[in-house]
Amino acid sequence: MKNKIVLICIFLIVILTGCSWENEADTVSYNISKEADNFNVYRRIVVINNESDMVLLEFEGWCSINYDGSDNQLEITYRVGEEQYFKDFIGLNDRTTYVITQIDGSNVDKYHYEWMYHSEGDLIPIELKDGDTE
Repeated sequence: MKNKIVLICIFLIVILTGCSWENEADTVSYNISKEADNFNVYRRIVVINNESDMVLLEFEGWCSINYDGSDNQLEITYRVGEEQYFKDFIGLNDRTTYVITQIDGSNVDKYHYEWMYHSEGDLIPIELKDGDTE
């Protein structure tokens, strides 16, 4: 009987040491967020007018994003060159929504970013590049 109790205890210890309080998805989500905060995740942000379904603004780049609930805005910090950063703010309201997607496998210049303003359905690209690269 004593041997069975010892074996059960050992079995439980072995099982519990392999358990984690976080699941894999939580760990991966945390790691991706940390990588994004270090400008290692290429993302696309789209702001949409909820009433007209029109895309108002589209952004792609290596960026860190923070939602500021007190001001109801997105704060976007992006890296455009070695030790060169910009920060933009997107104000949100009841008529707008946003979508942020991670773009995997994109083979682009790490210091390139692009804003596209949409006006009357026409796309107006504004492309910024580091002055040291062509």
